[in-house]
Amino acid sequence: MYSEIVKGLLLPFLTALGVIVGGSFIGGLAALFYPESPFYRMQALAGDVKLWAIVVVIGGTMPTLRALDSGLFGGEAVHLVRQLGVILAGFLGSQAGYWLVMTVTGGRPD
Repeated sequence: MYSEIVKGLLLPFLTALGVIVGGSFIGGLAALFYPESPFYRMQALAGDVKLWAIVVVIGGTMPTLRALDSGLFGGEAVHLVRQLGVILAGFLGSQAGYWLVMTVTGGRPD
């Protein structure tokens, strides 16, 4: 039971972290072709991609809304708690990725 919960929260956390870190570092390579600092571009991308990382973790709006609907109005609290856990893990993963990019590039995390 415990390992399933950890596995269910670790996947969204690491997915959001990977979206931020991968998108920032790969997107920062584009700055090599323009007269701007790659570190500045990575910092800007990390801030811009935070919301999209959470959207990627949720995996689309309709299944999430259905799960929330069945949790709220169907009396199935397990679905509601599971979706809220996934969303929270996505938030934490995107924030951890943002912090990691800011730390590596020498920026100041907000």
